[in-house]
Amino acid sequence: MTTGEKKAALLLAFGGIETTDDIEPFLKNILRGRPVSSVMLARTAERYEKIGGRSPLLDITRAQAAAVEKKLAEKGAAQKVYVGMRYWHPYIKDTMEEIARDGVTRVTAAVMTPFTSPVATGGYEDDMAQIQSAMGSDIRVDFIGNWHLAPLLLEAIVDNIKEAVGDEEVADLLVIYSSHSLPREALEGDAYEMKINQTVAALNKMFPADHRISYQSQGTSTISWLGPSTDDMIEEAKRLGKKGVVIVPLGFVADHVETLYDIDIMYRNFAESLGLVFKRSASLNTSPKFIELLAQEIKNLSERF
Repeated sequence: MTTGEKKAALLLAFGGIETTDDIEPFLKNILRGRPVSSVMLARTAERYEKIGGRSPLLDITRAQAAAVEKKLAEKGAAQKVYVGMRYWHPYIKDTMEEIARDGVTRVTAAVMTPFTSPVATGGYEDDMAQIQSAMGSDIRVDFIGNWHLAPLLLEAIVDNIKEAVGDEEVADLLVIYSSHSLPREALEGDAYEMKINQTVAALNKMFPADHRISYQSQGTSTISWLGPSTDDMIEEAKRLGKKGVVIVPLGFVADHVETLYDIDIMYRNFAESLGLVFKRSASLNTSPKFIELLAQEIKNLSERF
């Protein structure tokens, strides 16, 4: 370590509301000044109300940070692990100001998804650059790159799939790996879809099963979105004569509205309406193997230079 260098880590996530009063300003942040329609407001409010009126994302990300901090100390790489959210409190800007006040000189940042790419996660890096410039900060920030094929990630996901399958015969189920959709036009030349395909191929070697890749949370605009959709793949399971489905929240490392409502409520209801058994593998959250992976990646990058 350079003399006088003080290291820290930073987990970056999308953000989620604390109360239903937060919904409109939260959506305005996401839309970056574009108007929030009454239909969007009502639809979003319904989703949050069905999961208890708030998002658990901040609580889970803070729990992940605490667990990673403990693991780093065990590895002899003790450093504080901060949390910053892109679209809600604590905003990345506020966290970076806290980091500066704490005298940190070097930050290792992890965007909380295994599928990093310019389109999928580049906005976090762009925001960070703007924040650093506005602060006049010379804190060094290094972003963790590819970890979508990390053995510990794959093992943690497979463990959760096996637990979800339970005593069912795997051949009776269609395993559906679901990630967030993005506009196809924006993805031209981007590695997002390729990385998802690589991860699923690696997972299928470890846990062979009839499976499909799907995408959820497509926007409502008329542009083309990455597919097939998760509900289409649930229908595919019915056409194949499967007994049920196992939804794997592949692109989401913590529970939030897109797992707790979209998967656990909307897709469950749809699958069961087709007479299918519905199962969902757990999100990674604070899985010990996932925490070990994050600590390992942070330690490795923070010691590289």
